[in-house]
Amino acid sequence: MEDATSQLERAQWVLNSPDPPGLLQELGSSVREIIFPRGKKHTSSTARQKQQSRAIEFLQGVFPILRWGRDYKASKFKNDLMAGLTLASLSIPQSIGYANLAKLDPQYGLYTSVIPPLIYAIMGSSREIAIGPVAVVSMLLSSMIAEIQDPLADPVAYRNFVFTVTLFAGTFQALFGLFRLGFLVDFLSHASIVGFMGGAAIVIGLQQLKGLLGISHFTTKTDVVSVLHSAFTSIDHPWSPLNFVLGCSFLIFLLFARFIGRRNKKLFWFPAIAPLVSVILSTLIVFLTKADKHGVKIVRHIKGGLNRSSVHDLQLSGPQVGQAAKIGLISAIVALTEAIAVGRSFASIKGYHIDGNKEMLAIGFMNIAGSLSSCYVATGSFSRTAVNFSAGCQTLVSNIVMSITVLVSLEVFTRLLYYTPTAILASIILSALPGLIDIRGAYYIWKVDKLDFIACIGAFFGVLFASVEIGLLAAVIPISFLFYLIPILFIYKHASLIKNQLARP
Repeated sequence: MEDATSQLERAQWVLNSPDPPGLLQELGSSVREIIFPRGKKHTSSTARQKQQSRAIEFLQGVFPILRWGRDYKASKFKNDLMAGLTLASLSIPQSIGYANLAKLDPQYGLYTSVIPPLIYAIMGSSREIAIGPVAVVSMLLSSMIAEIQDPLADPVAYRNFVFTVTLFAGTFQALFGLFRLGFLVDFLSHASIVGFMGGAAIVIGLQQLKGLLGISHFTTKTDVVSVLHSAFTSIDHPWSPLNFVLGCSFLIFLLFARFIGRRNKKLFWFPAIAPLVSVILSTLIVFLTKADKHGVKIVRHIKGGLNRSSVHDLQLSGPQVGQAAKIGLISAIVALTEAIAVGRSFASIKGYHIDGNKEMLAIGFMNIAGSLSSCYVATGSFSRTAVNFSAGCQTLVSNIVMSITVLVSLEVFTRLLYYTPTAILASIILSALPGLIDIRGAYYIWKVDKLDFIACIGAFFGVLFASVEIGLLAAVIPISFLFYLIPILFIYKHASLIKNQLARP
C-alpha cells in the first residue's frame, strides 16, 4: 500500500510539476553560486556582523585579489617582479607583431597589453596566466572583419569595428559566466582545438611572407591557396631581398634561443628576451646602415602615450551591428577556450583549481574595459604563460608589473622603434608558431579515438583550405555537437513513454 502511495505521489510530481524559476531568479542564483560557491553560513551574533561578513565575501568573490592580497609578502614580490619584467620583454615585441597580424597600428597591440592584464589581475583566479593579444584571435579578427570593412581603404572605420567586436566579445564572455554557460566552450573539444590551432598556425606562418619579403600588396583571405597565390604573384612586383635576409637571420636566432631554452630549463630567460634583443639589434642595423633607403620596410611612427578612450568610436547602430555581434561571439568562444585551457593546465601543475565561470567573468570584464580604451580582444597566451611560469611567478602581480612596464615603454621608448624592420615582426610571429602545432597530440587522438581524430582533421583542413569560420564549424557541428544533440533527441523522442511509465500505478 505504501509503495502504491509513493508511486502515486511521484506520478503527481511528474504530471503536475512546479513552474521553473524565472529568468531573474536563475540569474540571481548563478551570481550567488559564482560569488559564494561554498555557500558559507554566517554564525555572527548580530545582523550588522552578518551584513559585514556578507559584504566582504561578495567583494572577495568579485575581486579575488582582496583575498590573496592580505597574505602577500615581499618575498613573493621579488619573484613576481622578475617574472613581470621577463614577461614584458617578450610581450612588447609580440604585441606589436600581433597588432600587425590583426591589421592594426602597432600601438594598439601595446594598449592591449596594458588595460586587460590590470583588470584580470584584480578579478582573475589563475596565478600564472599572462594576458594580452594572441596570434589566433588576431588572425580571426583580421580575416572576418576585413570581409566587412577594408583596413586599407578606411583604416579608421576598420579600427572602430574592431573595438565594437571587442565590446561584444567581452559582453558575451561575461554573460557566459553569469549564466554558467561554460559548457558552450566544451563544444570545442581538445581534438578540435588541436586541429584548429595547427591549421591556424600554418596560415599565420604563410601570411608572414608579406613582412618577410617586404611585399606591399597581399591578400586579405586566410585560406592556404589564396595566400600562396598572392605570395607567388607578388614576387613579380618590386621587392627587396634584404628584408628576407634580415628576417631569416633573426628567425634562425630566435629558433636557436627557443631550442636552448628547451634543452636547459635554467636558461628560460634566453628565449624570453630573444625577441626584444632581435628588435633592438635589427633597429640599430637599419638605423646605422640606412637600409630603409634600400628597400627594407620599417615600422615608422608608433603613437606613444597612455591608452586613449575609444567610447565614442564604438559602432552600436547601423546595419553592421549584427555582423559585429556574430564576430564577437565567435571571438569570445575561441578566446575563452584558449584562456581556460591555459589556466587549467598550469593550475593542475601547481595543484589548485580555477573556477571556469569566474574566469569567464574576469575575461569578459577585461575585454569590455579594453574595448573602451583602444584595445582589441585579449586572452591568455600559452607561450607567455609558460615564460611567466618558468620565471617563477607567484601571483598575478607579475601581470601588473608587465602592464606597467609596457605602459612606461609606450611613454618613453616608442620613438626608438621608428626604424624597426617589419621583417623582424614577421620572424617573431613565426618563431612562436611551432608551439601551436601539436603533432604528438594529433597522433595520440588518432590512437585513442578515431571519431575525435575526424573532428581534428576537419578543423585543420577547414582552416587551411576554406576559412577560420569554416574550420570551427567543421569541427563543432558535425562531431562535437552531435555528442550533445543525440542524447537530447533520444530523450525528447521517448519523453511521452517515460512520462507514462512514471505515471503508471
